Amino acid sequence: MVAALELYLDTDATRRIRVLWDALESEGVQSMRSLLEQRHRPHVSLAVAPRFDPERVAAALRGTVVAAPLRLSFEHAGQFVGRVLWLGPTPTVELLAHHARVHGRLAEAGIPLVEHYQPGRWVPHCTLSMRVPNVLMAAAVRRCLEVLPLEATVVGAALTDHARGISHPLP
Repeated sequence: MVAALELYLDTDATRRIRVLWDALESEGVQSMRSLLEQRHRPHVSLAVAPRFDPERVAAALRGTVVAAPLRLSFEHAGQFVGRVLWLGPTPTVELLAHHARVHGRLAEAGIPLVEHYQPGRWVPHCTLSMRVPNVLMAAAVRRCLEVLPLEATVVGAALTDHARGISHPLP
């Protein structure tokens, strides 16, 4: 399992993504709603690691507003290798700078992070499903296109490790 630093979306965007999760489930695609006892909420992960120490991360980020009120414009659906389906926000200068700032603080503190979330490699996304059967991918993407574009504002952040039951709110 992995731990993540998650950015949470405003109420309307969260509701629209949850409705999309339900639509995917109706197509036979297991969405993030049904994984890990429904503990997931729609989010964009800024950083991922095999494991985080919440106190160490909080200390590294002291003085940084992780939940910066960024505007996100989700304009596309995508797929990662391994049948992962997601919605992608436009990677604005503000979003990429915020991501780099958070990573810089974590790196200065010597906190090891997963490489593909590093600045320059990160693909900002909101995961919808981690297990889309190949035969259902086209139908799942069509469902995604029905909700796009989707405007959102970041309203919260937390350090999470769902497998360990950790959800540590961040400023």
